[in-house]
Amino acid sequence: MSFFRDLSLSATTAGFVAVLVGFTSSVAIVFQAALAFGATPELVTSWMWALGLGMGLCSAIPSLILRQPVMVAWSTPGAAVLATAGLSGGFTMAQAVGAFMVCAGMITLVGVTGWFERMMNRIPVALASALLAGVLARFGLQAFEAAQTALPLVGGMLLAYLVGRRTFPRYAVPLTLVVGVLMVVLDGQFKQGTVALDLARPVFTTPEFSLSAMVSLALPLFVVTMASQNLPGVAAIRAAGYNMPISKIITMTGVATLVLAPFGGFALNLSAITAAICMGEEAHPDREKRYTAAVACGALYVVIGLFGAAVTGLLLAFPRELVMAIAGIALLGSIGGGLHTALKEDAHREAALITFLVTLSGVTIAGIGSAFWGVVAGAIALFVQQVRRHKTIAP
Repeated sequence: MSFFRDLSLSATTAGFVAVLVGFTSSVAIVFQAALAFGATPELVTSWMWALGLGMGLCSAIPSLILRQPVMVAWSTPGAAVLATAGLSGGFTMAQAVGAFMVCAGMITLVGVTGWFERMMNRIPVALASALLAGVLARFGLQAFEAAQTALPLVGGMLLAYLVGRRTFPRYAVPLTLVVGVLMVVLDGQFKQGTVALDLARPVFTTPEFSLSAMVSLALPLFVVTMASQNLPGVAAIRAAGYNMPISKIITMTGVATLVLAPFGGFALNLSAITAAICMGEEAHPDREKRYTAAVACGALYVVIGLFGAAVTGLLLAFPRELVMAIAGIALLGSIGGGLHTALKEDAHREAALITFLVTLSGVTIAGIGSAFWGVVAGAIALFVQQVRRHKTIAP
């Protein structure tokens, strides 16, 4: 099979780093969202089963078919919205599941109609690249912020990366990860007690549809998923130079969410952070073979879904500083590439810079994250500049 011929150590490592970063950085928020609706330990495990299988299959299968790195993740801002609304609204798990299904229906509709892809086609490449760089730069900053509490670990990993880039750049990230893990183990920071082998069992929850849950849960979940997740996800794809059927992929995530919602799959969407890891040059020097990193990532997500608590405990056994450091270091190339594309043209430079800074700020307005507002601010800046230029040129 051509997949195994294309697979490499760097691609496999990129897939693992993507899982490590994507999972450990936000799994606590997912737990909080589940508990906000009164989830039992069995239901929490079911949520991990549904999300793991959904992310894994929706990443691996399209990647194999298209031979491009399709990366799907859960909606982290969506989980935050659910955790807040669930506690304040007093909704039951059945009502939450009903809201998940309504949100899935709206995502599917957006994919089928193709309006989201048409909107993304109107965003200049410079603004899309600035958006991506702004999203990723926050992880780059966190990598060096981690040095405040784990200076030897972060310093050792950074040194390993720089040496790797100089001697064998293709394996710089795997080397960095190995050095980080060894330092954690030797320092006794690996929490072995959190790892316990246990298979996950899906638990079906009969949905209950209520108007209040649709307004308070489904609609906000849909808005933040599209604006804060799918928007930068498409930007990551465009910045990496891939031409994917965006509408069909979004339709797939909507249908998958609809099927998995009764088991806890609250929202699936395109990824930006983990996509940048698997679409970068560090994953594979050949762009045509980077799909193997997405397949490896998808396979690991499926394992997480099947083994639930066991894999969750394994990933959470790593200290937070290691996750922050490997995320920032692995994304250095993507951040630099995004900034280069965003700022290289004079006509778009100022608008792209505004997009980058607003996105990097992390500002949230009306419950919608900075990725959306970064594009809005950049688009307004670009419009004003173009209007001013046209008026100056006109006789």
